[in-house]
Amino acid sequence: MEPACIRHTELPGTSRLFADFTYHFDRVARFYRHDPHNPASLIAAARELDYPEERRQAIVRNLAAQNGQSESLSRLAQPGTVAVVTGQQVGLFSGPAYTIYKALTAARLASELTARGIQAVPVFWLATEDHDFAEVNHAWVFDASRTPVQVRVDGRVDSNGRQRPVGGITLDRPPVNELTRSLDGFPHAEELAAVVKEAYPSGVTMGAGFRALLAKLLGRLGILFLDPLDPAVRQIGAPLVAEALSAAPELKARLLQRNRDLADAGYHAQVHLEEKTSLFFLLEKGERIPLRRKDSEFSELRDRAAEVSPNALLRPVMQDYLLPTAAYIGGPAELAYLAQAQVLYDRLLGRMPVAIARTGFTLLDSRATKLLDRYKLTVPQTFVAEELLKEQIAHALVPDSIERAFEDTSEEFKRRLDRLRQELESFDHTLVAALDKSGAKIVYQLQKARGKTAREILRRDQRAAADAHYLTSLLYPHRHLQERFYSILPFLAEHGLDLVDRLYESVQLDCHDHRVITV
Repeated sequence: MEPACIRHTELPGTSRLFADFTYHFDRVARFYRHDPHNPASLIAAARELDYPEERRQAIVRNLAAQNGQSESLSRLAQPGTVAVVTGQQVGLFSGPAYTIYKALTAARLASELTARGIQAVPVFWLATEDHDFAEVNHAWVFDASRTPVQVRVDGRVDSNGRQRPVGGITLDRPPVNELTRSLDGFPHAEELAAVVKEAYPSGVTMGAGFRALLAKLLGRLGILFLDPLDPAVRQIGAPLVAEALSAAPELKARLLQRNRDLADAGYHAQVHLEEKTSLFFLLEKGERIPLRRKDSEFSELRDRAAEVSPNALLRPVMQDYLLPTAAYIGGPAELAYLAQAQVLYDRLLGRMPVAIARTGFTLLDSRATKLLDRYKLTVPQTFVAEELLKEQIAHALVPDSIERAFEDTSEEFKRRLDRLRQELESFDHTLVAALDKSGAKIVYQLQKARGKTAREILRRDQRAAADAHYLTSLLYPHRHLQERFYSILPFLAEHGLDLVDRLYESVQLDCHDHRVITV
């Protein structure tokens, strides 16, 4: 599992903000409190924590109720212990693979901080309050032929279309059998199916199933899971929500100015914000209702603060009020959120954790590695539509003799054309334009013949077409990066549940690139 590295700028969809965050942090430093590339930042973030002992003990009691007793919880109970936090929406069957990669990065950083004398524990924030069920009600896996397969679930969703926190949605019949059929043929499918079945019994909620599965897969890493839908957690966070409600006009003004600052710097605002946008939802009768009122009127809800749910920008501030967070592990979108949310941190907490990018992985199997070698392809070259990848493979399949003949013909033609052009230039320069036009047509026809030759070879070689399909399905399914599309489950079914441990050992915190690993 010796990894190779790809710069994020070679990956499709990388935003300018994330590219600069990763490779030119000085350009975005004013939007964050700490430099993630400076080891001293973690020490500074730990030192600036002003985390009351009363709040620590309250959150420890709640975490004990949610997780049970553990070494990590005992460590968190000690004054001075910090948290390395990450989180994700509670998607079906653990959501995209990067969910696991976030958790591995958080656990690795907590371990390294502890080894450096800063007691730290990893905490996973379960985003159970989110209400977009369509985002989390499915998982993508692949079968033994590497064909993508979507597994979906229908939960008890309000027939009137009202928004409900997804963490509490009940699954009458989790699609474990559908998942098992999709993974049939993989050597570890049966073992994995047993784990998933135990995590997702009939009647489980989205939040409980997600947490149970992650706890099974990540058990040895000592990760604590925090569900913010728990009324006791909401009560602990009520003072911060009450303060945010009172400060709503100021917070909105700060955010709107920050969005303008980001735009002026050439970046995007991850969360679109307008004058009428609310920072709050009300949790009432199982629904999550957007609060629509004038900002100045939100203070009237202070006495109901425990029933108020923060929006995407206020949520991380709530998280880091509840926890003694020294570092937050996020993906590109979350790091963009934090560039906006910094102004809320400054106003409500007076501190902010170090924002650190999660480790990203693309996993290759032995066949994919052999195909890349055979066709002399790099991994980034596969991040194209399947038809374009077929074209690349077609050119690789052209026999050397034909390829050399095309090259020789092209070079010889250009040589003779240049000589003729020089003669015409001295004879009558008005003839040169016509020659150039004719020459361009001939070059075009040569390239066209070259393309037809390559496609004919591909047509004759169905194996090559299948190889292109295999690579696309594994590495760039539906034009998405593998880690953003597939669940981790098919990889575990193929390579074993201990793949999680092997990936943990491959997390290298001082490497800021995307990692490619053959397993």
